[in-house]
Amino acid sequence: MFRSCVAAAVAALYVLAAPAMAADGEPVVIRFAHVVADDTPKGKGALLLKKLVEERLAGKVRVEVYPNSTLVGDAEEMQALFDNKVQLLAPSMSKFAPYTKKLQVFDLPFLFDDAEALQRFQKRDTARQLLRSMADYGVYGLAYWNNGLKQLSATTALRTPSDASGLAFRIQPSPVLEAQFAAVDATSVVLPFAKVYESLKAGVVQGAENPWSNILSQNMHSVQPYITESNHGVLDYMLITNNEFWLSMPFALRSELEGIILEVTQAVNREAAAVNQRDRERILASGSSQLITLTTEERQLWRDKMLPIWNAYEADIGADVIRAATTANRRR
Repeated sequence: MFRSCVAAAVAALYVLAAPAMAADGEPVVIRFAHVVADDTPKGKGALLLKKLVEERLAGKVRVEVYPNSTLVGDAEEMQALFDNKVQLLAPSMSKFAPYTKKLQVFDLPFLFDDAEALQRFQKRDTARQLLRSMADYGVYGLAYWNNGLKQLSATTALRTPSDASGLAFRIQPSPVLEAQFAAVDATSVVLPFAKVYESLKAGVVQGAENPWSNILSQNMHSVQPYITESNHGVLDYMLITNNEFWLSMPFALRSELEGIILEVTQAVNREAAAVNQRDRERILASGSSQLITLTTEERQLWRDKMLPIWNAYEADIGADVIRAATTANRRR
């Protein structure tokens, strides 16, 4: 039923896309909505895209950026894309489970050794093919934008998996992330990103998982006295548009936009590591949170607890996709 409803929405896109295309002499308006602050890798990427389009495609294309859920929030953004209320989104991979199971590979815990391994994977054929994995729903993947490795924050020190037992963690809507916390006897609560700070402050949840840049930009560290540098997962985004809107533009204009997007993507992915390192230092300097540094043995305990999730989701994701991701690591 869900699939048929979405398919019906996609079928209507051709009609809906027409108003977004400019009349003769008027620029094409591209509304880019996202849920994070401007001073994050995704936020900066959106502003850079707007800037380069203004410089190179003035009079042809205008990009409007709506950060911090000011136009649409977490729960509504995909429907807004289907309805052509927005033309660009960069949701995290967890949002795409209703449209393809393959992208759940990005939610698997302890899959990538580091950010460099993630970027190697994204350049390979398997990852390039995943950009088109939602074609049946009219979703057109343009690029991968990185936001860094995820850390665990909580109201109590998390050094071993047993420390998480009984706590509630905020997650994005993802069965893999739900299974991840269930593996350490914790519960999970799906919450929109815009509500995470207040939910942590009010005690609705006791912990969360985020890159350093998201923790700082939303002031989560002020209500999370402990942060475990777990690097257990990645928060990655896919820059997407709807197929009918994108292909309705003239080929030459589309090619220019794709060239700009490639340039912006390279800048975003270079910046992600630098921003997270900077924000890590700012959080520690604030004195609001105690850093928990795991020993090799302690980190392995977390990995051992969560590793069975790979097998549980192998049929959905595809053994070939998981294998391609793991071979991007440089383990000896």
